[in-house]
Amino acid sequence: MIIQGRGISRGIGKGPLLIGPDPISFLSGVDPETGIVLEPGHPLEGKDITGSVLAFEYGKGSTVGSYILYALSRNGHAPAAIINQEAETIIVVGAIMGKIPMIDRIKTPLTSLPSGTIVEVDGTAGTLTIPDEKVNQV
Repeated sequence: MIIQGRGISRGIGKGPLLIGPDPISFLSGVDPETGIVLEPGHPLEGKDITGSVLAFEYGKGSTVGSYILYALSRNGHAPAAIINQEAETIIVVGAIMGKIPMIDRIKTPLTSLPSGTIVEVDGTAGTLTIPDEKVNQV
C-alpha cells in the first residue's frame, strides 16, 4: 500500500515505524549522542529513534532542534526517515541538513499506522509504503 503525502526532504529511508502521538522537541528532548528520547512524560521517553521511521505530529521548541537532528545524523543515531502530520521549519531544516528523508500531510492518521512494521518513506516522491500484509491494520 502506498500512501501519498508531501515530500519535504529528499531520499529514501526504511525502518521500523515508531509513532509518537505528541510533538517532539529535539533540543533537550533527544540525546544526540545516543538517539534516546529524554523528554520527561513524552510517550516515547526512553525509546531509541536510531534507524526508525519516526512519525509524530510536528516539532516544537527552539531552532537549535534543527542542529540536534543534524548531530543525530552525524553521530549515526538519526531516524531513517521522518513523517509529520504537518511539517514545521525546525524539523524541516534539521531533516534537510541531516539528509533524513521526510514527508508530511499523509491522509491517514499517524496513530492508525502499523507501529513496529518496516515501512519505506520516499521524501522525493512524498510517499509512505506499507507492506501489503499490514494494510488491513491501517
